[in-house]
Amino acid sequence: MLSYSEHGDATGTPLLIAHGLYGSGRNWGIIAKRLSDTRRVITVDMRNHGHSFWSDDHAYTDLASDLAEVIDALGGPMDVVGHSMGGKASMMLAVTRPDAVRRLVIGDIAPVGYDHSQIQYIEAMRAVDLSTVTRRSDANAQLADLGVEPALCSFLTQSLDVADRRWRLNLDALAQNMPAILGFPQVEGQFEGPTLFLSGAQSAYVTHDHRPAIRTLFPAARFVKITGAGHWLHADDPRAFEGTVRAYLDAPPPQPLT
Repeated sequence: MLSYSEHGDATGTPLLIAHGLYGSGRNWGIIAKRLSDTRRVITVDMRNHGHSFWSDDHAYTDLASDLAEVIDALGGPMDVVGHSMGGKASMMLAVTRPDAVRRLVIGDIAPVGYDHSQIQYIEAMRAVDLSTVTRRSDANAQLADLGVEPALCSFLTQSLDVADRRWRLNLDALAQNMPAILGFPQVEGQFEGPTLFLSGAQSAYVTHDHRPAIRTLFPAARFVKITGAGHWLHADDPRAFEGTVRAYLDAPPPQPLT
């Protein structure tokens, strides 16, 4: 089963957070702690990331099954927040296991394929000479010399085990599965529960053209943008992200039409 951390009172309303590519549950610690004042918040490390197991398989059906296993083990349906890769896994979870999800928040991603690649970051991490790294700042400097922007250097090196001089990312499996990670498979069914697509206003990951595909799978979808934020909206404006997620998850359930 996936490695996970818990925040807050075990009797609180449960919320699971699924991180994006090259991330970990650790990246979501501040958001999780803030939301844990009224909730039981579970942050997972997705497979091939963080402290979770490594596998050659990294399809969204596999990632969704991993999330379902955690939810089932911890006692039943949960609200789910997923960002980027974790958002696609959360969408797959909701469509294939709607009984496991109460409310769904998807951070800056749509159920579509994307043309851009993230392989350049794998190549940069592979190029770091870990034998010379004694501090995280050493790896940051090498990544910067390889052309990685400072904010991403800091983000990537959160997945570096400095003591053992190794990445807590299965770079080979992620590289092999990059087409599947950037894509999204055809899937039958719908999630009819409350769903929020929360995007950065400066990001192009979720556009108006994506809405038909979204509404096919999530007929109750609503859309909100955070002004001034990009794809990493929870890091660009954590207060706005937290406040929007909190307001949506705490809102009364929608009333049926009469």
